[in-house]
Amino acid sequence: MAVNTIDAKMLAKMFLAGAKNLESKKEWINELNVFPVPDGDTGTNMTLTIMSAAKDVAAMNANNDLDMKSLAKAISSGSLRGARGNSGVILSQLFRGFTKEIKESNEITVTSLANAFTRATETAYKAVMKPKEGTI
Repeated sequence: MAVNTIDAKMLAKMFLAGAKNLESKKEWINELNVFPVPDGDTGTNMTLTIMSAAKDVAAMNANNDLDMKSLAKAISSGSLRGARGNSGVILSQLFRGFTKEIKESNEITVTSLANAFTRATETAYKAVMKPKEGTI
């Protein structure tokens, strides 16, 4: 059975699984970080950022209080509140752009998913004063 749309419940599950996966790989990501300086905290900062939002999403999921608008708000505001370091701020801006695109929908289609990824990218690039590949 092919899945052609993503509803709020599925998106919450996907987001929480992604957060858990990022958390499990944070040390590996820390070791990858070499630009602009090898500070070794990119994975940690991204994990702190996403886990802040994941806490809000998990609470909503547990209460079965899921609709796309409230889920989008939890992801966007939770990641911004928890943003740490440049990588965390950039990640929060990716989520901000993504959620702005999907918040008024009941479900995400292939087209709206592509549009959300485009908006996420545009939002993150606008948030960085002098964006350079390797930072974004």
